[in-house]
Formats: sequence, structure tokens, C-alpha cells
Amino acid sequence: MRASLEFKAKNIDKAVEKASTELNMPKEDLKYEVLSYGSSGIFGLTSAKKAKIRVQLPEDSQPFASSTEISEFESDPTEVIEDAKPPAEVYSGENDIGATENRESQQLYSFPEDPVEIGRLVLQRIVDAITADARITVEQNAERIFFKVNGGNAGILIGKRGQTLDAIQSIVEKVINKHNENRMRVLVDIEGYLETRQENLEKLAMRLAEKSSRTGKPMSLGQMHAYDRRIVHIALKDNPDVQTRSRGEGPLRKLVIFPKKKGFSRR
Repeated sequence: MRASLEFKAKNIDKAVEKASTELNMPKEDLKYEVLSYGSSGIFGLTSAKKAKIRVQLPEDSQPFASSTEISEFESDPTEVIEDAKPPAEVYSGENDIGATENRESQQLYSFPEDPVEIGRLVLQRIVDAITADARITVEQNAERIFFKVNGGNAGILIGKRGQTLDAIQSIVEKVINKHNENRMRVLVDIEGYLETRQENLEKLAMRLAEKSSRTGKPMSLGQMHAYDRRIVHIALKDNPDVQTRSRGEGPLRKLVIFPKKKGFSRR
């Protein structure tokens, strides 16, 4: 019959250190089973889950009442608890390679306090899950945070009509602004795709503006993200023949180009 105690902490290393301190035993003498490696939540958006270990006590020791949880049931603190079945894996000490690797990997899921660095780490994790050998650089000013992704499979990261890139950017922006008191504008670019898209949108805006002015009819560019709408608004803001307006609700509002009536003065 063996007694056991459970310990929780931010990660496995911390849980082992806590057990070592409370039980007054060297780390290398501890025999424990990992119940949970914990997590930082989904990309830092949800609450973190603590790591948990179950430590087997020496046969000549007795469990004691403390803030630490007693394994299985908390009935009598002095009651010896017998496991219903043996644990699948019991880790003993620092020489266990598997335990060391898992404890080291746990560190990858802890986030720094800097919102920009949080965003970079989240972006790196997303990109690494999609393709290999992609590198990320960050440019920041008072108005925006600009992440540049180079390398890897750019086509997969961008997706059809930039839909994958838009989704990635949306996630990173939400993560950064969740951890930042002042809302920041976030852009994610992959292999210069944003610059190419801007050039194409500006050319499209000019063609539709010319057609709207010539036919006297409004021209719709359909549903667009705020970043794309902004490009068109800026491209045509000084055009003397047309004006632009956004219509609809939500993130994918429509942008419409209207011909200016004779004598119209832009407000």
C-alpha cells in the first residue's frame, strides 16, 4: 500500500519543485506520475490550466494534511490510499529523458507580458503548424504593428484570395489587443503579398471610378475587409469625379463608388 499526494503549478518543473519543498525530499528522489502538463489556453485567449503531478510517498512515510490535494479522495488525511490500478507511467528523477523533454516543451506554452511578443509567438505557432522554415520579423510604430513572414509555403499561408492570411491576421490581432490596454492596428504580410494586393486594389479602384464617372452609375466592390476598404478610400479620396462610401454592417462591409453630381462639393 502506497500513499500519494498531488501537486499543481504553472508547469511540471514548478510542480516538482513545489513537491520537493513541501515533502522535504530531493527532486531526484521523487517518484511521480504526470496527470496534466497544463496549457496557457488557446493562443493566450482562454484561461491557463495548471500542470499536475501525483507523487508517490515512501512506504515509511505518512500523508499529512496541508494545502496540497490528496490523491483520489480527501477523507481522512491519515488514511493510506491504495491506487485502484498502477499508473501508466511513473517518472523518477532528472535522468528520465521523456520527462525532461516534456518539461522542456511545457516552457513553449508560457507567454511573455509584452503584447507584441505574444502576437509574434502566436503567429509563429500558427505558421509552424501550416508550413516549415518560415521566419517572422516585426516592425512597430505608434499606429500599427506590422508582422512580416518570409519563407515556407507562402501560397498555403495566403490561401485563396488571401482568406487564410486574413484569418491568421484576425487571430493575431485579437490576441494582441486582448493583452493590450490601448487597441493597436495589426497587419500580417506574407512574402510582400499586402503590397501586391494594394497595387491591384488601387488599379481596380481607378478602373471602376472611371466607369462610374462615364456611365453615371454607382459601382460596388462587394464585401471587403476594413484594410482593403481603406486602400480604396485613400486611392480615390482626391478623385474629382467620384466619391466612396462603405455600406452594411460587420467586418465585411461593402464599398460603393458613386459618381459626383455636377456642383457636388465633398464634405
